[in-house]
Amino acid sequence: MKMMVMQRHARLMMFFVMSLVKVSSAWSTPQVPCFFIFGDSLVDNGNNNALLTLARANYMPYGIDFSEGSSGRFTNGRTMVDILSRLLGFRNYIPAYANARTPSEYLRGLNFASGAAGIREETGDNLGQHYSFMEQVENFGNAVRVIRRIFRGNTTRVSDHLSQCIFFSGMGSNDYLNNYFMPNLYSSSYEYSPKTFASLLLEEYTRQLTNVYNLGARKVAVIGVGQIGCIPYELARYNTNDNNNGTQSHCNNKINKAIAIFNKGLVKMVNRFNDQFPGAKFIYVNTFESSKDLVENASSYGFEVIDKGCCGVGRNNGQITCLPLQQPCQDRRKYLFWDAFHPTEFANIIYAKKAYSSTSKSEVYPVNIRQLVMA
Repeated sequence: MKMMVMQRHARLMMFFVMSLVKVSSAWSTPQVPCFFIFGDSLVDNGNNNALLTLARANYMPYGIDFSEGSSGRFTNGRTMVDILSRLLGFRNYIPAYANARTPSEYLRGLNFASGAAGIREETGDNLGQHYSFMEQVENFGNAVRVIRRIFRGNTTRVSDHLSQCIFFSGMGSNDYLNNYFMPNLYSSSYEYSPKTFASLLLEEYTRQLTNVYNLGARKVAVIGVGQIGCIPYELARYNTNDNNNGTQSHCNNKINKAIAIFNKGLVKMVNRFNDQFPGAKFIYVNTFESSKDLVENASSYGFEVIDKGCCGVGRNNGQITCLPLQQPCQDRRKYLFWDAFHPTEFANIIYAKKAYSSTSKSEVYPVNIRQLVMA
């Protein structure tokens, strides 16, 4: 009987997942007037293409399954925010700030995300040029000035417009990947305990999100950091025999425990914004919990490979990321990870759907993005 229940659960889960792949092409009017995005390579869609950096993905096989090809997205197809833009009813994907030209693009929303970006200014410098979170917020300020000109200086119209938009902010991953847990290049892990480092990140994060609020944002989805200790890059670097019983764990728990401290602080930050800022409607999207779910219930979602990149070099395909013109795996839907760091499009679809419509408080708090739209 137990086996029959598990099989039925697996079939239902697969039906759910396959339905996500076919995100409707019959869009209605967008649910919100605009969608603005801050983040790192998980959601960058081309802002790094013209920069002198190793953190760029405007070459094949990146974008092998994307209609626009190798646009600068760090995956085989669409990112989480691409899927969210469709779920929100937008006919076109939100453009990279670096490529935006027309008034309609500024009014509809922009993607400021940049590969290697972190909350701290020095984060990601080991990879080259990028737009830190502070610079992304500054770019949003520049965009708001353009929007003011479009509305002929009518501040009421600007405020009304921006207050209805959805803002997506996914920062912090690189502050651990390309800073705290890179002791050969950064001193932060010697100078700060995980708790102190998380506090410093949260202090700066709060400062920059306050700037975003003061510029007009009201509906903000703050995205937690996922289980970085489980990505192919970290599995390739570390021996993960760190469980209390001495047996090998799938993930590096030292990294995940540090991230959990930061994520717990994000929930408190969201509560403070909602309590203290007039009109603020902030939510927390628990990507850590969602990524844990995908790892622990991989077969239910259709994943067969959860510890190796579809494209990459070395152990776990995680020691060197996907190289130009490298041949990736054939069946991308069976892989949780596209390369050493980033999910496949199939995984991004699941993450986006959870953020948009999950009813689990462990995945979205206090409401999901669909409910945030109506708030």
